[in-house]
Amino acid sequence: MNPELADFVGECQRRLSASLAIASCTGATGRGAPHYPAAMPSLAALTAAANYSLAHGGKRIRPLLCWAAAHALGTTDLALATAPATALELVHTYSLVHDDLPAMDDDDLRRGRPSLHKAFDEATAVLVGDGLQARAFEIISDAPGLDDHQKLKMIRVLSTAAGLHGMVGGQFMDIRATDSELDLAHLQAMHGLKTAALIRAALALGGVAAGGSQSQLEALDAYGRHIGLAFQVVDDILDVEGDTGTLGKTRGKDGQANKPTYVKLLGLDGAKAEAQRLLETALAALADFATTADHLRQLARYIVERDH
Repeated sequence: MNPELADFVGECQRRLSASLAIASCTGATGRGAPHYPAAMPSLAALTAAANYSLAHGGKRIRPLLCWAAAHALGTTDLALATAPATALELVHTYSLVHDDLPAMDDDDLRRGRPSLHKAFDEATAVLVGDGLQARAFEIISDAPGLDDHQKLKMIRVLSTAAGLHGMVGGQFMDIRATDSELDLAHLQAMHGLKTAALIRAALALGGVAAGGSQSQLEALDAYGRHIGLAFQVVDDILDVEGDTGTLGKTRGKDGQANKPTYVKLLGLDGAKAEAQRLLETALAALADFATTADHLRQLARYIVERDH
């Protein structure tokens, strides 16, 4: 990661950490405050579990892409995209909490620590995920500096990306595809929902925060569609080549579960070539953007070249 991108990432990470602290139950104030203060002692364990899930937040690529999209359109005030970036991280974290459950991917390790249902219990994990998702939309609805049209558009984008015809639908397809063979078109369709939908939403939310034109939003979406698929291809490669300590999750899990992957379909070299092809296509979508989009270009290369 070059120094310029590292500085941008560092600033965004600091903003996100501060925003997540406010987003947690213990940080709620004003309109987001609990209506029944007397209930708070009883909710202490739930609050602790929610905070556990948000700590050690991994790469936080989706919020970074949101801020980078706003920056690409010339926005210098990153605060405009803080609410949607935070909402993205809450939705993504909820999805990981639920994905790790025994009824789903059944993984005991997440971000280098015991998964939430192992550190607490399954019922708490379900409820934390539900709560994080709801909190995400509350944060957008209360976002400072955005007008009602922007907020409604963001809510529509994120709810669609996270829902039955987005991330949830992709997860359903992924579960149903276990022990089966998929061709490239069906594999891309599945991961276009499971992985790329929320990444595309990150670009859209940043674009909406910056007041982007329709043509600019379409270009950002093309970038997001391809880099979202590339993200999944690299995940499949790392599931074979990575190590559990670096990945922060169980290596080889997809192979053990006999899930369809790009490596299984294309071979290791073929999957690497597909990741490069998707990277080049994503970068081409930014051809009409100035140097303000360099953070997006750098993040795309990081996504493909990462080791975790």
